[in-house]
Amino acid sequence: MEHKLLVSSSPHIHQNESIASIMLDVIIALIPASLMGVYYFGYKAAVVIITAIAASVLSEYAYQKITKKTTTVSDLSAIVTGLLLALNLPVTIPLWMVVIGSAFAIIIVKQLYGGLGKNFMNPALAARCFMVIAWGGAMSAFVEPFVGYGADAISQATPLGVLKGISEGTIPSVNDAFFGVKPGTIGETSGAMLLLGGLYLLYKRVISWHIPTIYILSFGVLTYFLGNNNTQLSQLNFTLLSICTGGLLLGAIFMATDYVTTPTTKRGQVVFAVGCGLLTFVIRRYGSYPEGASFAILLMNIATPLIDRYIKPKKFGYVKKK
Repeated sequence: MEHKLLVSSSPHIHQNESIASIMLDVIIALIPASLMGVYYFGYKAAVVIITAIAASVLSEYAYQKITKKTTTVSDLSAIVTGLLLALNLPVTIPLWMVVIGSAFAIIIVKQLYGGLGKNFMNPALAARCFMVIAWGGAMSAFVEPFVGYGADAISQATPLGVLKGISEGTIPSVNDAFFGVKPGTIGETSGAMLLLGGLYLLYKRVISWHIPTIYILSFGVLTYFLGNNNTQLSQLNFTLLSICTGGLLLGAIFMATDYVTTPTTKRGQVVFAVGCGLLTFVIRRYGSYPEGASFAILLMNIATPLIDRYIKPKKFGYVKKK
């Protein structure tokens, strides 16, 4: 009996993972932080989240229909972008700004560069930085937890601004900062929920430990030894507060680990993570802006092609000559 030998191109090892399944895991991992944001800041946080997701999905669908491209809304990537953007916004942000920011993330950063897998920087982070530049006042109008339930919330300084000495306010305890009882964006408040989501992604093997762990550790070491601690806190508590406040944990776990905009090799990811930690520290320590995680990750996104160029995986079967 004759058997036909079928030869196909690699890869020959198949898994059950798909873009949609990976994105679904990211959404699941973000649910704890999202729910905690709604718990701390009230129904307005839920409205911001829903608006960002809806605007992102509609922007992708409309753009692909107008340009007569295949609709990819079902891969859930637009939902992830909208959710990540919403978690990087204060609860007081006007909804029309949320819509513009979401459209910027999807159309300008993602679709105009060819869609998912071809964007050179994280769409949600790029949109956040665009919004910070365009509407700095609205993007820094933070409120205390549980104050967002009211209609007339009074803006409060973030712990980072107080630690840096550019704002007046109360410095939260490390425990409050870790669990989220502090002013900030919707998703950055609870470090505990962000870490819980990160552990889920590690369990599902959606991300590896290299980038988030090295990012956080490199920033922590630099802050401990070189941080400008003008408070009554010990250097350890100052470092822990610096890690638990701002968008560091949210960025390190959910955005610095983006497949498309990070290096492909483990060694490259180490360089990327150290670069993120270094730039975050430099911006926070020497810059006028108290938060540096978003800009640090975007700058390292831009450096990713250079990292991949000089740090390449070994060729299969290659033996170094003596």
